[in-house]
This record gives sequence, structure tokens and C-alpha cells, in this order.
Amino acid sequence: MVQLHRRALLATLAGAATALHARPGRAQAPAGPFTLDPLPYPAAKNEPHIDAETMELHHGKHHQAYVTNLNAAVAKHGDLAKKPLPDLLANLNAVPEDVRTAVRNNGGGHANHTMFWQIMGGSGGEPTGDLKAAIDRDLGGLAKLQEDFNAAGGRVFGSGWVFVTVTKDGKLALTSRPNQDTPLMDGQRVLLGNDVWEHAYYLKYRNRRPDYLKAWWNVVDWGKVGQRYAAAKAGTLAI
Repeated sequence: MVQLHRRALLATLAGAATALHARPGRAQAPAGPFTLDPLPYPAAKNEPHIDAETMELHHGKHHQAYVTNLNAAVAKHGDLAKKPLPDLLANLNAVPEDVRTAVRNNGGGHANHTMFWQIMGGSGGEPTGDLKAAIDRDLGGLAKLQEDFNAAGGRVFGSGWVFVTVTKDGKLALTSRPNQDTPLMDGQRVLLGNDVWEHAYYLKYRNRRPDYLKAWWNVVDWGKVGQRYAAAKAGTLAI
């Protein structure tokens, strides 16, 4: 009986090994300290404003590529792999020149998208409490914020992001960045932001970026944004 159990176990292990090696075309991502978290909601959660296929490609392909490339870059310099991402991005001049551009582009992409997934999956509406008060005080209220935010996103030439930054004392400001640059590179913290790279909207909106910017507010989770605001004031907001 023991011999039979042993044979069954060996057969199972052999089958698993065969299955593992029978996956042609699936490259293994470089091991490293940075990982891609799963989407915090189903890919279809933002329908009809952002389609599920865009979410799947944006998260599983584009964001994964940033993580893979970032891990490959820091693997060349062991000390970089030990640093938190906000520290890397805030001190790009200290990053060795041979990987600085890769860390800037891919680290920025990883940070921006990590924030991006967190603040979506909601149903729009309006902020409340301290967050609403800050938006009213610093940005002229939600309607004015949306108008100015959408205009700033529309003015980004080519690819980039539009952000609302937040200081530790809770002050808000509107800004934009090209490519995958992030306010983290200036030692700032991001309250919320929207991706205006075409891969974020092209399947559904084609070249109609203004329509995408307007529709995006319908999927903002103001509860999550409020949590980020509280974390910023507490000094614990990282990415």
C-alpha cells in the first residue's frame, strides 16, 4: 500500500513538471522586489465608461511591462532593489546613469498605475467631509476641479497624466506631467490622477480624449480618495 501511494505521488509530481515545461511562449518575468497587485475589482466594474478589455490590457499588459522592466533595471544595482519606490523616484539623480531612464519611465509607470487602479471602481458622485472641504477651499469646488482637470488633461501633448497633489497639511493643487513622470519625482504626493495615454481609452473613445476625461469621473471612488487624503495628512501616503 505504501509503495502504491509512493508511485501515485511520483506520477503526480511528474505530471506537474511536464505541465510546467509545456507552456511555450510564456516568458518568465525577472524576479525582483516590485510586483503587480491584482485589480481590486472585476475588470468590468468600470463599464460602460471604461470597457473591460481596456482594463485587462491596461493592467495585465501595460502595467505588467512597467513592473517587469523596473525589476530588470534594479537587478543591475543591488542597492536600488532595497529602496522603496517613492524614494527611488524622489532621488533619480542618485540612480546610476545606465538605468536612470529605465527607473524613471518604468518606476513612474508602476507608481502612477498603482494609484490609478486604487481610486477607480466607484460610482462617481461627490466627495464628502474633509476632502470636500479641501476641494472647495483649494480648487474651487468639485465642478471647477473637474473643468480644470479635464482641460489640463486635454492639453497634455502626446502621452502623460493629470494629477491632484496633496501636502501633509492637506493643501491640494492641480498639475500634469508628460510620459510616466509623477509628482513623486519632486517629493510630492498624489491624491488622484488620470492616465491620458491612448492605451487608457483608445478602444472605446478612439481619439476623443475629452470624452474619456469627462466619463472618467463616473468611476472615481471618492471613498478611496478620501482615505488617501487622510493618509496624506497622517504622513503615511506612499504612492
